[in-house]
Amino acid sequence: MWTEMFVFIHYAVALAVSVRVLLRPRLEPTVRLSWILVIELVPLVGIIAYVLFGEIRARGAEVETMVNVRSRLSGLWRPNPEQVREPPDFAAPLIAANRATTGFVAVPGNRATLLAEDDSSITDLVSAIDGARNHVHVLFYIWLDDVSGRAVADALIRAAHRGVKVRAVIDAFGSRAFGRSDAWRRMQAAGVECVEALPLGLPVIGALIHRMDLRNHRKIVVIDHVLGFTGSRNCADGAFAVKPRFAPWVDVLLRIEGPVVRQMQAVFLQDWMNYTGEDLGQLLLTSPSVLDQGDIAQVVATGPDDRQGTLSDCMATMIHAARERLVITTPYYVPDSSLDSAIRTAARRGVDVTMILPARNDSLVVQATSEGFYYGLVSSGVKLMLFKEGLLHAKIITADGRMAMLGSANMDRRSFELNYEMNMLFLGEELTRDLDVRQESYIARAESITISEIRAWSLWRRLRNNLLALAAPIL
Repeated sequence: MWTEMFVFIHYAVALAVSVRVLLRPRLEPTVRLSWILVIELVPLVGIIAYVLFGEIRARGAEVETMVNVRSRLSGLWRPNPEQVREPPDFAAPLIAANRATTGFVAVPGNRATLLAEDDSSITDLVSAIDGARNHVHVLFYIWLDDVSGRAVADALIRAAHRGVKVRAVIDAFGSRAFGRSDAWRRMQAAGVECVEALPLGLPVIGALIHRMDLRNHRKIVVIDHVLGFTGSRNCADGAFAVKPRFAPWVDVLLRIEGPVVRQMQAVFLQDWMNYTGEDLGQLLLTSPSVLDQGDIAQVVATGPDDRQGTLSDCMATMIHAARERLVITTPYYVPDSSLDSAIRTAARRGVDVTMILPARNDSLVVQATSEGFYYGLVSSGVKLMLFKEGLLHAKIITADGRMAMLGSANMDRRSFELNYEMNMLFLGEELTRDLDVRQESYIARAESITISEIRAWSLWRRLRNNLLALAAPIL
């Protein structure tokens, strides 16, 4: 009797949850189908998984605050009229897609310098902080209490001691150990204003009310209104002590000057004002100078509180705009169908497409899911390269020697739907060339994978990969 009652209740609840999936707005058909299969075919676990991870639920008060902050800042980050000009025809659709997604226009007169791959890039960042005179704003998803992490912390402490206003944000999950470290306490004691983004709260109760795995994955440093740093690099040594067996972690970090720094400032301030309630909108009234012979640049910042578009839309638009050559580097490849189709279509229409992924990933599930896409990519003509010397963590797209996009976002649904991310678009031959040279260095440390090698995988490996690839819409 009890067994029959349990089965009846389970299927009634499963049916109700499935109807909920069918009624949700703005959900891709593949995502609906995947969730319904999980709910119906995996007893109880499927229902629990959907309740915990199936919907993007932020705290209602936080969403309202985010909307109010964006509304407050949107009138302040608009560029001066002299900082706006018509984009080149080849980039106009991409710039329009970025603006539709994030609200920022493309501005000319920017200079971006690609810093070294090794830990000397952190030395460059420390040097810039030591030169700050007004303020330093820092946001990192992962900040480790290692040599690099302590060097940045010490630089912020020195800045605070000489009267510079220093504000630092860390993600409560990604930097959970650093938030309990002596370096964090010393920063606070020195007068650095320190904030932990998206605290986990009570895990069991909180999970029933809102998503516990929403994260701030951005990497942003803004100094004195005029200088910015961003890329894929967290505030940590390349040795990455928390996952040393995958080291070194290979990243990119840019040093940026020009009007686009104001957009980076707006993204940081939006987060700061969301977390603290402190209104710092007046800081956006200062605009960096337009540099002669500078590049056109545009910030693309997204998050789960704003579902009007995703970085996947922006990436796919850039890929469709490529005419001759496309080079893509990403550590995690779990795309939506439109992005995967854009890459394969580019190769089939004659674009020279190279993708560089790590040969060994720090997530077995992600690696297996990614491998489920390999056959489709390679059979379409994509040159797929697997990086052998560490975990390739850079996130770069370059097209035709004149367009580049990079930042914090991976090519996976977590970056597209759950994380707060910030990427940047640059239109300029010099930076694009430097990024292509850097990616050529990745290729020199990688091995290609062929159709015959994929077909030679064991039955179990192919079954595992393809099953997980079917579940990619919900991973």
